[in-house]
Amino acid sequence: MAKRISVSETPTCEVSCRHDDVLERVRHGLTEPEVLRWVAALFKVMGDPSRLQIVNALILSEMCVCDLAALLKMTPSAVSHQLQILRQSDLVKWRREGKVIYYSLDDEHVSNVFYQGLVHVNEKHHP
Repeated sequence: MAKRISVSETPTCEVSCRHDDVLERVRHGLTEPEVLRWVAALFKVMGDPSRLQIVNALILSEMCVCDLAALLKMTPSAVSHQLQILRQSDLVKWRREGKVIYYSLDDEHVSNVFYQGLVHVNEKHHP
């Protein structure tokens, strides 16, 4: 008879074991810690709902700060602050047209990360 485990309990091995073949294979495939720090920083930046709203909007269209502020019901100052964080993380880029600055995603990887997150959440929480 299988042991029932509560949702809050994390299952662990009931015996001490070690699979050296698995350890060796995985050890050689691990990503360098420095690279993982950069990935963690990316997820930290993407972990803010306001920034995700901006990314979501920029997936659909290049936009200026004024339009983003109106769309998201934020002040231009608040949008600019979030865009600065996204820009410093190489997630968005800008271009000038006269006196107007337009923002867009830096590359398709940004939208891929966003959409992969949506797919995961929708599969787990909205089947």
